[in-house]
Amino acid sequence: MRKLIYGMNVSLDGYIAAPGEDISWGVPSDELFQFWSDQLRATDVTLYGRKLWQTMSSHWPTGDQQPGATPAQIEFARRWRDMSKVVFSSTIDKVDWNTRLVTGDAVAEITRLKAEDGGPMDIGGPTLAGAAMRAGLIDEYVLATSPVLVGGGKPFFSALDSWVNLNLVETRTFPGGVTLTRYETRR
Repeated sequence: MRKLIYGMNVSLDGYIAAPGEDISWGVPSDELFQFWSDQLRATDVTLYGRKLWQTMSSHWPTGDQQPGATPAQIEFARRWRDMSKVVFSSTIDKVDWNTRLVTGDAVAEITRLKAEDGGPMDIGGPTLAGAAMRAGLIDEYVLATSPVLVGGGKPFFSALDSWVNLNLVETRTFPGGVTLTRYETRR
């Protein structure tokens, strides 16, 4: 059975985007960016909700060709383009770059994918991840917490029907005061 990992940059008050979808506060240092790139390398499939997919697909297909792209950004862009991705949406009808679109029941499809043999899967986007959390499908949470309070916006965690107990398995500090915490779901 595959492991499902939910991880993103998050503000200290728990948001992945400030009001107006502003993510300028969460620009990672080179070291943190390399961490996320290494995470991508270790992932077999990434699962996206529509909004995060649109954000990622608007930049990373040509991210390796952007002026001033760092070696880590070039590597990330190439990995991102080549890796298997699944987008869950009922409002778009086309995806590119080694991506499959699922318009039906996201929880059923994630459950099916988890049951397959293979390496870890990442899930991105708080709405999609929230559905997976409520269904008890997420095995690991990775938070790169920036020392900023944004006061509102899009939360990392959605409302849950019951508690999810976790075990802390890693902490790490990055430049700029960003603290990475990684938790496994206690089963």
